[in-house]
Amino acid sequence: MSAMPRWVALPVASLVLVCGVLGVQLANGGGTYEPLRPADACTERAVTSQVDGIDGLTENLVLLGIDGAACSLGVSREALTLELAQSGSRTEAEIDALREGLLGAVDRMKADGTLPQASDLVDEALDSADLNGLLKRAIRALPDSVINSALKTDDVLKRSIDGLDLRALLANLDDQADLERQVQQAVTAAVEDSLKARLTGLL
Repeated sequence: MSAMPRWVALPVASLVLVCGVLGVQLANGGGTYEPLRPADACTERAVTSQVDGIDGLTENLVLLGIDGAACSLGVSREALTLELAQSGSRTEAEIDALREGLLGAVDRMKADGTLPQASDLVDEALDSADLNGLLKRAIRALPDSVINSALKTDDVLKRSIDGLDLRALLANLDDQADLERQVQQAVTAAVEDSLKARLTGLL
């Protein structure tokens, strides 16, 4: 019996491989075509930013804050971000849930030790501050212990969040991806402004 020609053998081998993969998928429920269930927003998850400093802090804060808001509203995180990115006015319940979610995220980060001390954020805040060089040097010369006893990161964050006009912020979204970006930028700016104002008050 002659060997199977190579041009026939290759397609046959491919067909065998495809059938094998399909068999594994079907055996594991792949034939149901059911969509994956969204993650439960009330289940705590670890978030890790790819950047450091204030930007990384606020990125994690916003991700956890949206989880908290979705949990209190009884929806998935994906459903909430999609809803908030739609045009139209936001409900009081959505605004309140987002603010409470952000505030709750501060408490969670403080509890799990991922909230940096104020002294870790000073240099970055001063770099963008419109202060004279002498004042910046004086603030940088302050011991970390003095800064950390006078400034609590969780207090700075909560004051910043309380001062955000979330309704106006959510009215200017272009799409779903814009939600986290705009909220993060607003929180970052508020935190930097708060740090600058309170640092100058230490002298």
